[in-house]
Formats: sequence, structure tokens, C-alpha cells
Amino acid sequence: MKGVIIMALEEKLNQAKGALKENVGKLTGDKKLESEGAVEKTTAKVKDVVEDVKDAVEGALDGLKNSVDNDKE
Repeated sequence: MKGVIIMALEEKLNQAKGALKENVGKLTGDKKLESEGAVEKTTAKVKDVVEDVKDAVEGALDGLKNSVDNDKE
């Protein structure tokens, strides 16, 4: 569980860094930096969503397993 929390925090940090980089690129007119920031921010968001989906599926499977185990008793 601790590893999952650390991964989630890292993705939030990466989103913030990407957003910062994107905004600095906008302010300075550096299109390359702006694009890199946008890509980093989007990539971090996707990883965060994938982790949420993974957690939801694992939770559903655990619930189903517990339900089946209870029915056997």
C-alpha cells in the first residue's frame, strides 16, 4: 500500500512539474518547452488514471472472491 501511495504522489508531482514547464514555455514563447510540459503533464495524468482503474478492478475482484468464499461457508 505504501508503494501505491508513493507512486500516486510521484504522478501528482510529475503533473505539477509538467504544468509548470508548460506555463514557463508559454510565458517565454518556447514552444518546445511548452509541448514537453504538456506531454509530461498528460502522461502523468494517464498513469494516475490507470492506477485508479487497476485499484478499482482489484477491489472488485477481492469483493467477488469474498462473496464466493462466504457462499461456500
